Amino acid sequence: MNVRNWMATGVLHVLVAWGAQPVLAADYLKVAMMDQQQVIERSVAGKRALEELKSYSTTRQKIIDSDDQELKELEKGMQDASMSEEARKEKQDHFRTKLEAYQRRIQDFNREVQEKQRGMVAEYAQKIQAAAAAVAQKEGFTAVLDKGSETTVKIVIYSHPSVDLTEQIIKEFDRQNK
Repeated sequence: MNVRNWMATGVLHVLVAWGAQPVLAADYLKVAMMDQQQVIERSVAGKRALEELKSYSTTRQKIIDSDDQELKELEKGMQDASMSEEARKEKQDHFRTKLEAYQRRIQDFNREVQEKQRGMVAEYAQKIQAAAAAVAQKEGFTAVLDKGSETTVKIVIYSHPSVDLTEQIIKEFDRQNK
């Protein structure tokens, strides 16, 4: 089996796994590409979602910054040389308690932001899939593959710009998600 037949068989297996109807040898396989990341970053709804995520993170960061400032002030207060040993120990215990709470809050906030991000990615992946399916059906494509990027898995090594549906999918995505 030569490389071209092997790759065609691989694409066919991928399409069948995705639920596409098997393509007979006489049928014409028409594949397009898209960039999901660009759809999120450039669509109106995607920009709005990214801005909400950024705002969510910024709000939590302000709380962390406030806690950080409080810890610095507590630490500075422990520097007083005229303080009794008992008062110093009390301040150190208070500082330690605040530091542990601060560290837990950072972990909790990071987990919350990651969960919110995962939820957004899952939600938008479904919405992008719906927009891609609509464009593919309208344009007569059998499959649409995500080009990926340098930061994600890059399955498609090369595609001709004429089969890149990203712009059409962005428009359809915005139409469906006003």
